[in-house]
Amino acid sequence: MKKIFKTLFYSEKKIKKKWFIIDAKNKILGRLSSIVSNIITGKNKPNYSPNINCGDKVIIINSKKIKISGKKKEKKIYIRYTGYPGGKKIYTFKELIKKNPNKIIENSIKRMLPKNRLGRKIYKKNLYVYSGKEHKHKSQNIEFFYF
Repeated sequence: MKKIFKTLFYSEKKIKKKWFIIDAKNKILGRLSSIVSNIITGKNKPNYSPNINCGDKVIIINSKKIKISGKKKEKKIYIRYTGYPGGKKIYTFKELIKKNPNKIIENSIKRMLPKNRLGRKIYKKNLYVYSGKEHKHKSQNIEFFYF
């Protein structure tokens, strides 16, 4: 008797998404970002498919208390361009953590995602970053994610 193996194809409607909350207090930026990028793309699930948004939703709180190793506080730079001539803006890690701490984590995770339409969709719909303890997703069934 022959065994027939079927390839299963999932749709976004059939996939159940969980909500996770991660506290960024005293966590290393790169380690946190790599774990979160795997969760929001769905690579930690057995039914992962690279062509659909099958990842879970992640809320990151306390983004202003993130840690970074070595002398990167003074040496790491973030470059932004406004689109106008002479509009190149350069910020150090110290300046950006005071001005907009969410942007540091968002940039780090966004650059670990695929550079296409699906990557932008995953980033927009699955990631929420807050600088304090308060967030607006209280009504969701949220699980704490520890690592």
